[in-house]
Amino acid sequence: MAAERSTGGGVQSLQRAFELLERLADTGGEASLSELATSSGLPMPTIHRLIRTLVALGYVRQNANRRYALGARLIRLGENASLQFGTWARPLLTELVEEVGETANLAVLERDEVVYVAQVPSRHSMRMFTEVGRRLLPHGTGVGKAILAHLPADEVRTLLERTGMPSYTEHTHTDPDAFLDHLGMVAKQGYALDEAEQELGVRCLAVPVLGAPTPTAVSVSGPEGRLTDDVVERIAPIVRRIAAELSQQLSARDLTA
Repeated sequence: MAAERSTGGGVQSLQRAFELLERLADTGGEASLSELATSSGLPMPTIHRLIRTLVALGYVRQNANRRYALGARLIRLGENASLQFGTWARPLLTELVEEVGETANLAVLERDEVVYVAQVPSRHSMRMFTEVGRRLLPHGTGVGKAILAHLPADEVRTLLERTGMPSYTEHTHTDPDAFLDHLGMVAKQGYALDEAEQELGVRCLAVPVLGAPTPTAVSVSGPEGRLTDDVVERIAPIVRRIAAELSQQLSARDLTA
């Protein structure tokens, strides 16, 4: 056991296995053993032993081309962790609904998609509803744009190359260069607007939750007729405050990245 322990008191092989999973995630797709050895600095026999174990457990899969990718068994772990994160944030989302009167959402970026992990609906009979667990490409959502605006531009461009930029309405951004310019404006003003880019007649205001363990954003959504420019100007500081409180609570719980 002594040989298995790292200098930090943890189990070295376990640390290395998780490092390989993270490096596979960073590739955005798949990698060969030699690529993993190069990026991690680990010896090839160690890489082979760890990957063989992870494949046997279902956390890594080997594709037909003999390259490796993240396995399906990780999906359940990620979804459960995201839902627990959303449950913890629900009191602040409820506070947000009480202050702005519109539906509040919390979403995280998982791989190339935004996933809605919590929602508190407004009391209006006509309200926006995005079911918890729904996955969308980030370029067509307010929460996605708020998140991407705080990622390095080269990472965003690579993500867009993988996903493409399908058009959901005539307002959806479909040009990568123009979209990156738009994200610069989002970062400068401190919030993103979904201007009927995912669904006609729907407007959304989203703010990133900085310091979250995974890229996260909080938003309010409602019909265009209620979320007018004047309303957006009034509620933007409230959404920013809730996002900051979420970030502070994450820090207090030592859940930041």
